[in-house]
Amino acid sequence: MIRPDQPVSIRQGEEINLSSLNNYLVRSATQIGIVIEQKQFPGGYSNLTYLLRTETGEYILRRPPFGAPIKSAHDMGREFKVLSLLRDHYSKIPVPIILCEDPEIIGAPFYIMERIKGIILRPSSVKEIRLAPAEMRKISESLVDNLVVLHSLDIQKTGLIQLGKPEGYVQRQVEGWTKRYAAAQTDAIEEMETLSNWLKQNQPGDTEPTLLHNDYKYDNLILRENDLSEIIGVLDWEMATVGDPWMDLGASLAYWAEEGDGDLAKVFNISWLPGNLTRKEVVERYSMKSCRSITNPVFYYAFGLYKNAVIAQQIYARWKQGHSKDPRFGKLIHVIHNLAQRGVKAVELNSI
Repeated sequence: MIRPDQPVSIRQGEEINLSSLNNYLVRSATQIGIVIEQKQFPGGYSNLTYLLRTETGEYILRRPPFGAPIKSAHDMGREFKVLSLLRDHYSKIPVPIILCEDPEIIGAPFYIMERIKGIILRPSSVKEIRLAPAEMRKISESLVDNLVVLHSLDIQKTGLIQLGKPEGYVQRQVEGWTKRYAAAQTDAIEEMETLSNWLKQNQPGDTEPTLLHNDYKYDNLILRENDLSEIIGVLDWEMATVGDPWMDLGASLAYWAEEGDGDLAKVFNISWLPGNLTRKEVVERYSMKSCRSITNPVFYYAFGLYKNAVIAQQIYARWKQGHSKDPRFGKLIHVIHNLAQRGVKAVELNSI
């Protein structure tokens, strides 16, 4: 039986100062009430997510990870802004409640939002996910269809255009993530250099821009408990912007592990379970539903793999510097190698 996502005890050293937080909430005159219990959601490798239980209900607090120097990737104000802009145009998000940019309150900027209760299909609970292939296929189709909905939002009328500058988006992404890798690099990985050079030399031109989630995958979706094919919430908007929609799909494809990708590729998604669409079928369904054609899916897939490798490298570097005690982070060096190797293989075979 698949159970709704449950928080656990907070990792040592990552506790919230409830006295300071409650004083702030009282001064801010929110309707949240006094926080009487805090817990932590163990999933995820980026921003930290806490459950707050108060006299009025349950809420979610998000804050940057400890020791994180990459401001743009952990900007609480930006994530709060994205949710605020989406609120009147897309219903499948948590309602944002309050943003605090003062790091003195709990040690970092944070924001609080409502909690949406439902099922999150995490790789860590894969043994509990005993879904028939037909049901798994319906869920994977819903994932693709919902991404098409997100990309259909009018970025001008919604004000989402203010999240970024679409022109030259692909070039800036390639240059930016290459620089991030150089800044966080700890080991010499030949495939990362090969992939970086190929991406620089094979960039496609701009396409009509849309909203981009940039981290769209199973464990950022909340599904209805009695109908898992219905998405009721989309989480983790910290990297949302506007730009080429194929880059967003490429980010999803990079997480979309298939049976032949090896065990390390399965760590971050359940897309390898029987019944799921293949990466090729994901692209075909997205193209059909969105009426968008693509000439070079390999570029977007390879870039997604490269970006994920850089993100893993940043987290691994923080762990190596002693900023986190999470044992998962120390194993990410193997994930970086795997992602880079898969990217080079996709380029060499010209196949996703």
